[in-house]
Amino acid sequence: MNIAIYCGRHLSRGALAFCLALGMLPVQAGVAGASGSGFIPREFGLSAPQGAAKPAGAPSVFSPDKGKLRVAINGQAIGSEDFEISQSGEVWIERSTVSAHAPGGGDIKATGVLKLAADGAPLHYDWSAETQKKASGTVEFTGGTAKCSADLGTASPMRKDFVFNSPIVAVLDNNLYFQFGVLARVYDWKAGGKQTFPVLIPQDMVPGSISVEALGQQQAGNEKYEALRVSSPDLEIMVYLDGKHRMMRMDVPSSKVTIERE
Repeated sequence: MNIAIYCGRHLSRGALAFCLALGMLPVQAGVAGASGSGFIPREFGLSAPQGAAKPAGAPSVFSPDKGKLRVAINGQAIGSEDFEISQSGEVWIERSTVSAHAPGGGDIKATGVLKLAADGAPLHYDWSAETQKKASGTVEFTGGTAKCSADLGTASPMRKDFVFNSPIVAVLDNNLYFQFGVLARVYDWKAGGKQTFPVLIPQDMVPGSISVEALGQQQAGNEKYEALRVSSPDLEIMVYLDGKHRMMRMDVPSSKVTIERE
C-alpha cells in the first residue's frame, strides 16, 4: 500500500492519519497521489484552536532544547532523529534530521527546518526527503495562508495554497517526530481540556485537523510524565512530557511505534 496516498484519502474526510506513525514508513518520497493520477489540489478551511494567538511582546511558548530521539517499532530500533529548537532574534527555529531503515524496505532520510513566531505560529518551512527518490519543498506562511511548493525532480515544482482560519497551524510532517514536541508547546496548558488545531503535512501537501488533550500524569515505560493525547477519528498518539513540557516520549499504540528521547 502506498502510505502517502492512504493518508491523503483519510485527510480528505477531515481525519488526520499520520503517515509517519502507522507502523510502516513511506516507501516513496513525494506528495499524496504523485505516483498515480497526479496531485489533486484542494483548499481546506478550519476553525481556530481554542488557544488564541498571543499579542506581540508576550512571552514565548518555546524554550531552547536539543537532543536525539530513538525510533522503534515493536521494540526494535529502526532509526533516530536529531533535533534542536533555538531562538534567533524574534524567531524560533526547530531543526530535525531523521535517518531510519524501514522494516522490509530501504533507508530513509528526512530533514525539516521550521521557523516560528514566539506564539507558535509557523512562518516558513523547508523540508527534504530521500528514499528511492529525492524530493524537497518549502512552505511560506502568511497569516492563515500556507503557500506550498514541492520539487519532485519534474520539469516544474508543484504548488498549492491552503487557507486556514487561524495563523496557528501545526506542521506535522512525514517521519519528523519532534514536531509533536512543538505542538505540545503551542497547546494552551492553562486553559487545558480538548483543543482543536489545524494541521499541514507539507511533504504530502495535505491539510487536516487534530484534537489535543492533557491527561495529567501517566506511566510510560519506567517513568511518569505529563501526557497529551493527540487524536483524530482514525488514530491516537500519546505524547509524554517532563515538568518543563519537553517531549520525552511518543507512543502510537495501534502500530506499536515508540519514539523516545535518548
